Formats: sequence, structure tokens, C-alpha cells
Amino acid sequence: MTMISIHSLAPGELDAHAEALAGIMAQTVNDGAAIGFIHPFSEADALAFFTGQVFPEVRAGRRKLLTAKRDGETVGTVQLITALPPNQPHRCEVAKMMVSPKARRQGIGRALMQALDVEARAAGKTLITLDTRTGDKAEPLYRAAGFRTAGVIPGFALNPDGAALHATTYMYKNL
Repeated sequence: MTMISIHSLAPGELDAHAEALAGIMAQTVNDGAAIGFIHPFSEADALAFFTGQVFPEVRAGRRKLLTAKRDGETVGTVQLITALPPNQPHRCEVAKMMVSPKARRQGIGRALMQALDVEARAAGKTLITLDTRTGDKAEPLYRAAGFRTAGVIPGFALNPDGAALHATTYMYKNL
């Protein structure tokens, strides 16, 4: 039986997970995920992103970093940005939702989203927002997790191959 476990990484655990997280990000971006990066994208690029941008935010308490393991192997991750401007103490943002291409359609994304709800509530948040490439494979997952569409911005960002612009859908969920 496949076991999926979700874990919110503590600051002292980050470095031990860096390589696995970088591997998932490189796989995801190279598979076409629109999460802010352009091809070519290497594991070294991903490692630099996590160690230079994400880990300092987690250590400062401004971001939660969750990992998903399937049978002991790290196969997914998502971030919850909890530190927003002073006029938005009730809100948090989902960032960089990733499931390794080899582990998709197995409930891992759903488990990560459920764990995010728990983290958001524990942080006293009542509104979660996110943005996703319009029509992306993850959009139905977000809808199933209770997110509603707030609007669509056309021509928002480049696709990972850099060839064309795509629209972005903004979504929200009240807790």
C-alpha cells in the first residue's frame, strides 16, 4: 500500500531536504510547469532558488514549506507565504505547488492542499490566494480543494519554453 505523508519543514530540517526539493523543481519546470522559471533550468538553478530565496523566508517565519513523501521518497512540495502587508493579516498565499511528474495523479497534490489549509488556520488566516496558468493541469486540483476564480489576466507571463505568453488565473478560498 502506498503511504503519502505531508510534513512542514522546520528551519533546522531545510538543508537536509535541499537536494530533493531542487530535483522536484527541476523535473517540474522541465516538464512544462509555469512556476516562474524559463528553460533551460537545472537542479543547480533550483537549489540556488531554495537556498537563496525560500529557506531564508522559512527561517524568518514568513513562509511555510511543506513536503510530500510517498513511501519515504520526497515527491512533492508547496509553500505558504504567511507574511503579507500590514493591511492583510488575515491572508496568505500558495506558492510553487509541485509534484514530481512521476508521482502525479496519486493524491499527492490533494494531500498538500489539505495540509496547507491546516497550516493557514493554525497561522490564524481566513483567506488563501493563489495564481496559476489558465488551463493548467493544476487548475482542477485547486477547484476541487475549494478555490474559486477571482479573475484572469491575459498575457501575464511567459511559458517555460519562452515561446509565448500565457494567461494567469487568480483564485481564492475562504477558510
